[in-house]
Amino acid sequence: MPWLQLRLSATSENTETLSELLTEAGALAVTLRDAGDTPLLEPGPGETPVWPETIVIGLFEADSNMDRVIQSLSQSTGTKLQYQLEPLEDKDWERAWMDNYHPMSFGQRLWICPSWSTPPQPEAINLMLDPGLAFGTGTHPTTSLCLEWLDQHDITGLDVIDYGCGSGILAIAAALLGARHVWAIDHDPQALIATQTNAKQNRVQEKITVGRPDELPDLQSNLVLANILAGPLMALAPVIAEHTKSGGLLVLSGLLEKQALEVSTHYQSWFKLSAPRKKDDWVLLEGKKA
Repeated sequence: MPWLQLRLSATSENTETLSELLTEAGALAVTLRDAGDTPLLEPGPGETPVWPETIVIGLFEADSNMDRVIQSLSQSTGTKLQYQLEPLEDKDWERAWMDNYHPMSFGQRLWICPSWSTPPQPEAINLMLDPGLAFGTGTHPTTSLCLEWLDQHDITGLDVIDYGCGSGILAIAAALLGARHVWAIDHDPQALIATQTNAKQNRVQEKITVGRPDELPDLQSNLVLANILAGPLMALAPVIAEHTKSGGLLVLSGLLEKQALEVSTHYQSWFKLSAPRKKDDWVLLEGKKA
């Protein structure tokens, strides 16, 4: 067993401090995990949010003096730490990660497949996408809801806006499903790079324009997709309405079931909304502009 893993219980106030102390104590890597059940999706520019209750994990070599490390951490923080020390199996982590990410189907036509796999249905619409730094691989219920919606609707020839494009998964799916053109919008530079890379990999780069919100042209689209968070969805309601044609379609996701009513009220002045679609604790709202 060549590695040791030190797990520390932390709060939002001391997570950063503990992370820095672990690095100073010789940790080869430091990672954070949610100790509760609080989702964190797409932080704003410059934000590095953490969970109210966090597990801070330091990875050490097996011959590290962990008694000394723990004593040093306790002295530096001035508190008695809650921790768990455990050996970590040596394995090919990249191989294990690849083995756990398989092709996924969404509806009748659409598949999301990692680049190293062979599509199970070559005749289907196969979107090739590897997990990366930008949000959106199809595994989260909100993304899944949006992909299933796209699969179920004929969007051939439509102009589409993907607001908060993340990895570009929805924009690329729309392009592959026949959209005329897609504007993929995000404030995160990493998301814009990921979308451009993934669009090129799927040979739809000519159908997708990538840019920041302030670079979105003065246009109206047939369909607006916005898989972000409840707060930004409510704030963006006038902007999204302005960029949707009369009779155009709206798909909103990234919100919990308990947030659906409040988000709906921000859009009902412009859109007639249908009953929410639900997956786990998450929902999708869809509507048509009056």
